[in-house]
Amino acid sequence: MNKAELVAAIAKKSGLSKASAKKALDAFLDTVSEALAKGDRVSLVGFGTWKVAERKARKGRNPRTKEVINIPAKKVVKFSAGSNLAKVVE
Repeated sequence: MNKAELVAAIAKKSGLSKASAKKALDAFLDTVSEALAKGDRVSLVGFGTWKVAERKARKGRNPRTKEVINIPAKKVVKFSAGSNLAKVVE
């Protein structure tokens, strides 16, 4: 499902127009992104939790040349599914 399909599904289920559904989805995505950028966790009980984790620097290998390379540390977003979402997906 892409963003346009998600907007259409939200509009259908909520009775909103597609324009309103798009605004709501964009606001949600912006709010979650801003919270994660500040290092906060975003938790929707039953659905899941987004959090920022630090990935340590490590050594890697270029598969083409077999040369050892340094991979720098970076922050990554992790998502853990909540119990309700996990039950739906089973």
